[in-house]
Amino acid sequence: MVIYLSGEVETAPKLDELTPRQIVAELDKYVVGQSAAKRAVAIALRNRIRRQKLSAEMAQEVMPKNILMIGPTGVGKTEIARRLARLSNSPFLKVEASKYTEVGYVGRDVESMIRDLVEISVDMVRAEKTEEVQEKAEQLAEDRLLDLLLPSSGARSGTPPQDPGQDPSVLESLAAGAGDAAFSSPDDWSEQAQRTREKLRQQLREGKLNNRIVEIEVRERNFPTVEIVTSQGIEEMDIKMQESFSNLFGGGRTKKRKVRVEEALDYLSQEEEQRLVDMDQVTRVALERVEQSGMIFLDEVDKIAGRESGHGPDVSREGVQRDLLPIIEGTTVSTRYGMVRTDHILFIAAGAFHVSKPSEMIPELQGRFPIRVELDPLTIEDFKRILTEPKNSLIKQYVALLDTEGITLEFETDAIDLLAQFAFSVNEQTENIGARRLHTILEKVLEEISFDASDLREKMQIIDAAYVRARLASIVGNQDLSRYIL
Repeated sequence: MVIYLSGEVETAPKLDELTPRQIVAELDKYVVGQSAAKRAVAIALRNRIRRQKLSAEMAQEVMPKNILMIGPTGVGKTEIARRLARLSNSPFLKVEASKYTEVGYVGRDVESMIRDLVEISVDMVRAEKTEEVQEKAEQLAEDRLLDLLLPSSGARSGTPPQDPGQDPSVLESLAAGAGDAAFSSPDDWSEQAQRTREKLRQQLREGKLNNRIVEIEVRERNFPTVEIVTSQGIEEMDIKMQESFSNLFGGGRTKKRKVRVEEALDYLSQEEEQRLVDMDQVTRVALERVEQSGMIFLDEVDKIAGRESGHGPDVSREGVQRDLLPIIEGTTVSTRYGMVRTDHILFIAAGAFHVSKPSEMIPELQGRFPIRVELDPLTIEDFKRILTEPKNSLIKQYVALLDTEGITLEFETDAIDLLAQFAFSVNEQTENIGARRLHTILEKVLEEISFDASDLREKMQIIDAAYVRARLASIVGNQDLSRYIL
């Protein structure tokens, strides 16, 4: 079942059009506080735009000022990255540093993040080029589909078919057009066939032919997956082997398949889009975007901080740091689309640094992040704002979810105050997980209403301080229970 939500969809402004103050204002819609981090990120992004307006010689010398964000978990580091990705029309990749291993160990090497960024860039540019040719592709797909619905000889050449009585599609189309008509000359047939073709085109656009069955040729995709471990990584070799053996295993062959007109039109449109898009141009533009305006958000960087222990699961942490050095400083990485220089890719690293400290990273890597920003722990006032102010606040999400069941949910001000106090209190007594604590607490508060929503007779549910206290007081007061439930 499809659920349509009311309201208009806002068009997100492009990052290139935003000043630092406007970038911060956009982030304020989703992230509470942390003005220092927002300002640092906004300045760094704006400098990317400024650099593009410099002369080629000067632009080559201006290096990005990488940022290291330091702060406890749940204060908005990752959320800032997520919102930047939506704001940015540049290639943007968010990765976790803990997923990479030193070269020589089983796992992904750090160069794979550049390959992933290139893939994102290629997809972005391909989508833009596809949108440019979409109208033409749909028109070509319509023509191909009409050729299937009508005999091509008559429609294209102006010559009547040899035996129209044997072609039921012709009879049906002509009956929908002009009825039974005698064609005294080829010109009469051509004119009538064109009128019939346009009438069918109109019916096709109105969806009246959607349930009709046509036979089209589709490309076979039955070649097996091949994975080989090489220095380039499993995923890269997998792609190359599939491309190499696609024709051998039938990737270039076609087969006939009967589908509905609606599905055929969609398939033919995609096929025409692929033919119209110049992939060589897409690749060139994508690689240039990665090199000139690519951004990588390196999360959980504190997990690879610390010196070598020589054994155990963290044996390759310092090795990952060493492997990151040339990538961040600037090197050439081989991808399936060509060589990519990483000199001007902006890196934004973030970590909680509870166990380790930024000073425990190797000195060379510390020098690659000249701008450091500390994010503040959340206060009770911050929790109140998080519950109500952001466009995607938790309370707004729960109100919208229960509204689909016909339940009107309303939170009193004293209830919001108490929720914020409980979240702050539990974070102090147990582990401090920041704003994520609100997810746990709100889920516990609304558990009964969410479970019985479809059966409730009272459609107006008011959440006040008494209700919140009744649901949480016993758990919050018991530290042992809080550790397991909240």
